Amino acid sequence: MKLNERGRGKFKPAPNYSIGEVKNILLERIAEESSRIFEDDSDIELMSEIKYQKDKFNMISLFSGCGGLDLGFELAGLSAVMGEEQALEAFKDKDKYNEVRAKSIFHTVYTNDMFKEANESYRLNFLDTALQHEKDIRKVKYFPKADIIVGGFPCPGFSEAGPRLVDDERNFLYIHFIRSIIQAQPEIFVAENVKGMLTLGKGEVIKQISEDFASAGYDVQYKLLNSKDYGVPQLRERVFIVGVKKGIGFNYKFPDPTHGEKKGLIPYNTLREAIYDLRKDPGPYFKGSYSTIYLSRNRKKTWEDQSFTIQASGRQAPLHPDGPAMEKIGKDEWVLSGGEEKNRRLSVKEIARIQTFPDWFEFSDGGNMKVSVNNRLDKQYKQIGNAVPVLLAKAVAEPIAKWAVKRIKLRKESEEKGHLQMSLF
Repeated sequence: MKLNERGRGKFKPAPNYSIGEVKNILLERIAEESSRIFEDDSDIELMSEIKYQKDKFNMISLFSGCGGLDLGFELAGLSAVMGEEQALEAFKDKDKYNEVRAKSIFHTVYTNDMFKEANESYRLNFLDTALQHEKDIRKVKYFPKADIIVGGFPCPGFSEAGPRLVDDERNFLYIHFIRSIIQAQPEIFVAENVKGMLTLGKGEVIKQISEDFASAGYDVQYKLLNSKDYGVPQLRERVFIVGVKKGIGFNYKFPDPTHGEKKGLIPYNTLREAIYDLRKDPGPYFKGSYSTIYLSRNRKKTWEDQSFTIQASGRQAPLHPDGPAMEKIGKDEWVLSGGEEKNRRLSVKEIARIQTFPDWFEFSDGGNMKVSVNNRLDKQYKQIGNAVPVLLAKAVAEPIAKWAVKRIKLRKESEEKGHLQMSLF
């Protein structure tokens, strides 16, 4: 097998800032980001098209991508209304699911993302109820009112896999997440990010982010969750930040693990259970040589394991479990035995399964036949890798969904009582 020996350029080490310096840099970046907003008045007319539903928890999805987080919330909202077993059974079939999904307590009214193909995927798979806004969030002047805002703001500078620079301007899109909260005044928000943000800037970054969210009038908490603990066949750790508006009487608690080795838990979901049936018909997968960076560590799990974290790149996709295991021959050096037929990357369909998307979920590749197959596939890998695993999103959403059902009921009763009192005069 031909191997690509070229390495990736080395990143310059991040400066060793003091806590005080980190704070000053953050404050400067926040001021810079704030100065860039309010550039376009066309949003006013656009927002008039929002389709609210009074008997639902109306939701805004920022950095929505192809909709993994949204789908998990929708499923949790459906389970809260019609029951877990019925919702999950319907979820397996697109036609059956489309018949009942509108019953979910969550109703998405607005999405925002700049990724064209991801927006196309969203349109292919969700009901036509949300206003999709393909625009830089830093140039969105007005955000609509909503009961809940969700989103995983971009995090290239937070990732442990790249340069962890506290003054990387890419890390500050969360400021616009906060701006949307101030405008939309949701009762709850949920933000998702990578594990690395917990230690960036010696822990000062997550502290500052939490304080910034809290300053908008919310009780804020965060927790690191591993997707494997919630039925996802993948080792994927992500930070969730949940904010609840002060005074609304809801105490959010992060979900306890449903899967694991402890007594009373469901056994972890494995690659065998997730994708073994796709061995003979896996669908298209990214092809090509493997770089020295790729071969610097093990990339192959066994059938009885959970997958490595699914990355937003076809070239970096983990290897399929079939074939011989990789062999370590030195420090940061592994080799593959056999040809590509024994060491292929996981396919688009396989990684979608590992991210717990249903088989009926479609991922747009842009349809540009002038570019290579790998180029088109990479757009799909990117969407799937960037998404929150559906079942992890569902687990995070379930406590909110159950409370939202009660909240909507109380609103309705209060409204009916108000109408009754008015009719007496």
